[in-house]
Order: sequence, then C-alpha cells, then structure tokens
Amino acid sequence: MAGPAAYDTPARRWAGFGPYYAMFPTEFADQVIRKHSDEGDLVLDPFAGRGTSIFSAATQKRRAVGIEISPVGFLYARTKLRPAEKELIQQRIKAIGRKAASRTIAEAASDLPEFFTRCFSVNVRRFLVSARRHLAWRSSSIDRTTMAMILVYLHGKRGAALSNQMRQTKSMSPDYAIRWWDERGLSPPELDPVAFFDSRLNWRYARGTPDCEQSSVYLGNSLQLLPRLALRTKRGDLPKAKLLFTSPPYYGVTNYHYDQWLRLWLLGGPPGAERSGNGRCGKFEHRENYKALLEQIFRHAKGVMHRDAVVYVRTDARKFTRDTTIDALRRTFPAKSLSIRRRPIEGPSQTHLFGDFGERVGEVDLVLQPK
Repeated sequence: MAGPAAYDTPARRWAGFGPYYAMFPTEFADQVIRKHSDEGDLVLDPFAGRGTSIFSAATQKRRAVGIEISPVGFLYARTKLRPAEKELIQQRIKAIGRKAASRTIAEAASDLPEFFTRCFSVNVRRFLVSARRHLAWRSSSIDRTTMAMILVYLHGKRGAALSNQMRQTKSMSPDYAIRWWDERGLSPPELDPVAFFDSRLNWRYARGTPDCEQSSVYLGNSLQLLPRLALRTKRGDLPKAKLLFTSPPYYGVTNYHYDQWLRLWLLGGPPGAERSGNGRCGKFEHRENYKALLEQIFRHAKGVMHRDAVVYVRTDARKFTRDTTIDALRRTFPAKSLSIRRRPIEGPSQTHLFGDFGERVGEVDLVLQPK
C-alpha cells in the first residue's frame, strides 16, 4: 500500500502555493476538471484568484486561460504554472539581501510607518524594501517567482513567517495590530531573510516542479481582457473553451484591496490599509453594480466559449449573491439547463474567513450544461 510520500508529487506540493483562502480546494477542482472536460480542452476562469482551477486543468493535460485583477493572486497563479529554477531564485534572494545593506535602503526602511517597525525586525524590513525596489515581477519570470515566494511568507504565524504574529490569509489593520501586539507583549522575530528562504525553497522544490500544459493567467480586468480573448478565438489563435470554471467575488463579504494591503504595499502600493472603491477591488456592496458586473463578465466569457461548453460556478449560498448569480447565468446561457448543488461549510471559505453576517450557509455550485 502506498504511503504518504507516494502522493507528495510536484503538482500537489505546488497546488497549495499561496495562503489558503481559495474557493476551490485542490481535490474539488481536480474532480470538476476531470468530469466536465477532456484532455486537450480549453478551460476558462475569468475570476482566477490564485489560479487553482487553471493549475488543476494545466496539470491534467488541459489548456487553461485565467484572468485576475489582483496582482497578489496573479503572482501566485503564474508562479505555480511556470516557477523559475530554484538556484536562480536563491541567487536573486541573496542579491536582494546584499542590496538591503545599502544606505538608501536603510533610510527608506526607517521612514516607514510605526506598523512596519512593530511587524518586522530591522533586517527583515530592509530586505522587504530592497525586494520592493528591485524585483521586476511584471516582466521577469525569476523576479516574479521570487516575489511570489516572499508574498507567501510576508505575514503569518510568528516564527513561521517574516512578521510578528498575524493571519496568513488576511492583513490586519495597522492600528489594531499594534494594539494587539502591545496587549500580548509580542515583538517581531529576529530572522535572517536569506537563510529563512533558503530552507523554504529547499522544501518547495524538493519534489521538482509541476508538468503543466501550456496555459496562461493574465493580470487585468476581465471586462477588458475577455473581448480580446474572444478576438483570438475568432482568428483561430485560441480554441473555444469547453469549460467555464470559476468563483466570482461574493456580495459584501470582503474587500480584496484592504484585506491584502500589506502584500500590495510590497508590490508598490501605499504603506497603509486604504479601502478601495474600485468595483472589482472593493467589497462589492452596491447591489446594482454587482448585478451588472456578473452579467457583463459572463456575457463576455460566452464569446470565448464553445456552444456546448459546461459552465461550473461556485458562489456564496446566501440569498442575494446566489440569486443574483443564478439570474446572470440564466440570462447569459438561456439554452443550457441549470442544476444547483449545496455545499455546506467544510473548511476555509470567503464567508468563513472574512465574515458571514450570521448566515453560515457555505457555498453553492451552479452547473449549466447543454440540454
């Protein structure tokens, strides 16, 4: 009988890359991909998050295309599909560590708000400022993988991450965090960032890297990018998708920008927890805008899809989100039959992690298939 090591494959080890708050547990995504698509099919996810659906498809010999508006999710998704070589990441981290000793980096690190001095030790703070300045994560595969590695361990359990005690999934607000640390007498851990990442890289790459079918995740807004993908399908540059597999944001549950402000700072954002009113980065609290967003995204996605494609959407089971999503799907795909499958809370989810407003009802799967 095979032991646990037999299942510790590169795909499994990299599948969980990034903080675990995805709506698609790996096993669930694998099952949906196998059941509703064939090898060689194209799978589409316009709300890709950290790319669980895309990665699952790519490791099961499907081609996949995803779009993600958050640079944090984009980095995780792209890195899982095509991580750079371990030795190159180690060299880059050492280079960032050497640059961290410069006077300009030291001055920049000392000018950060109080939160940063309470969250990170001096050495870690300088390392992060150096990474923020020197990693060209948008254009370089090596720098993208390096930055994604840093993001994973930027904050979390004290000693297991670079920060003072925090959640791994969600950044605490600066004022709250400082009060919380004061009440408990907690200080940031003294770490050597280069040595810290060396051991994490050894574990991450111990089984190698995953074998992925040619797939892509794009950083941007699906409202703009889906029409471009539709043009590629018309030209024959891209096959039509046989499966739309996604989980849209839930109404009024979380503000992705605010909840990820610390990681967004490392990617070049402001050094504070600022809420965003952006329709795809905010908390989705305007009902009409939320309805319009879902309908527009599904309508644009339809232009990339095969006539007989399956649509598989996991969403919030609370009434407004559920009913709005069902209505948008029925309007967009009137020729398909709809089945609804309840999914009680069994682990981390948006409603579980970010607040459920007293309605702990979990998720619901909406499946549309040709009649």
